[in-house]
Amino acid sequence: MACHPLPFFALLITLRLMSSNTISVAARRLLEESMPGKPELPKPELPEIPSLPKVELPKPELPEIPKPDLPSVPELPKPELPVVPEFPKVSELPKPELPKVPKTPELPKLDLPKVPEVPKLELPKVPELSKPELPNAPELPKPELPKTLELPKVPELPKLPNIPKLEQPKIPELPKVPELPKP
Repeated sequence: MACHPLPFFALLITLRLMSSNTISVAARRLLEESMPGKPELPKPELPEIPSLPKVELPKPELPEIPKPDLPSVPELPKPELPVVPEFPKVSELPKPELPKVPKTPELPKLDLPKVPEVPKLELPKVPELSKPELPNAPELPKPELPKTLELPKVPELPKLPNIPKLEQPKIPELPKVPELPKP
């Protein structure tokens, strides 16, 4: 199987970078330890910047814009509902009645022949088999558990002092909000 060379090169590059970093750190530590005192560079002084004079700009004067005159909208007459004509009263219709069903003639009862009774079959008796005797197994002695070592008594912890119960703070009641009418 062929391996891709990219991971191998990445590993070599990271090892190279790590080794160069440790050398530079070690060189810096040697320089810091070998120098007796660190020379301090003088702080450069910045020249004072003269303050700029305040410039006052004149306020712009905006011309007044006259309000436009809107034409008046004529009032439209309210629409009136059309008059519904009265319809003549319709006389009440008679209630529908169901037609009478004619009586059907009665059919004569048929005499059915009697079915002969089938005699009950008696099943032959099955002889009872004697129970097979199991061979007697020798009784095994009961296994005894080894005696356990008694553990030393653990000293009891002292009882906690009685702490009085604090009163629970009372929750203030919210003001009642009137129910809003349902739309």
